[in-house]
Amino acid sequence: MSKKFTIHFRKLTHYKYQLMENYIHATSITLQQECCIDDFVALKKDGQLHIFKGYAWDGPSGPTIDTKDFMRGSLVHDALYQLMRKKQLPVSYKDYADKLLHDICIEDGMSKFRAWYVYHAVRLFGKGAIKPDDDINNT
Repeated sequence: MSKKFTIHFRKLTHYKYQLMENYIHATSITLQQECCIDDFVALKKDGQLHIFKGYAWDGPSGPTIDTKDFMRGSLVHDALYQLMRKKQLPVSYKDYADKLLHDICIEDGMSKFRAWYVYHAVRLFGKGAIKPDDDINNT
């Protein structure tokens, strides 16, 4: 029997959701040093992604419906993309983050077809979301 994963969050006005308790997700990323964003996201050298209570994210993006089987994947995906946008994680991890989103969604009960669609959507349209913040402000 597979372990049931849950996250606790609430809806917001500016961002869609805010994490209501800490969440840790094991990734296969290994780093020379920890990377972090303020007090909200930390990716440890061993690949443990820590997302702390209070972190706000947009949830699933694009022409989609925010469903339970999409929330945890969108949380992890948004945190990894934000680390890339803040130049804390190399943008070469985009493919990994996109695949991880797919895998988490399947693990949480999303149909394989929808997960395939989500994966290809972020592969095609997600590049702008990892563009470093200073590049966005200067364009």
